[in-house]
Amino acid sequence: MKNMSSTQKPSPSDVFKERLRAAREMRGLSQADLATKTGLPPSSIAHFEGGKRKPSFDNLRKLSEALDVTTDYLLGRADDPTAAVTADPLFRHAAKLTDKDRALAAEFLEMLAKRGGRKEE
Repeated sequence: MKNMSSTQKPSPSDVFKERLRAAREMRGLSQADLATKTGLPPSSIAHFEGGKRKPSFDNLRKLSEALDVTTDYLLGRADDPTAAVTADPLFRHAAKLTDKDRALAAEFLEMLAKRGGRKEE
């Protein structure tokens, strides 16, 4: 058995499986409930939580959306599981835009920000 010192960090796989289970329990979901919400087989959820398998990027996204947490939280890169809940919903959708639509959205938001800076008459 490997002896871990108190300064050693858990492996990313350990962090993921612990965060996935914690997020699922925080939302009051069973593994079967989470499987239904994500469209994944229940055995996949069990394998992810057991550390036997790692999710693909697409499945990681499905898990984070179903649990309403960020992928960064699930991966151990952020400690706040509610960051996705408190984040501005505009940023959630930005990742789904094409480069052309992202540029258009940036121009529109800039126009709104300028308009919002003016005092109402």
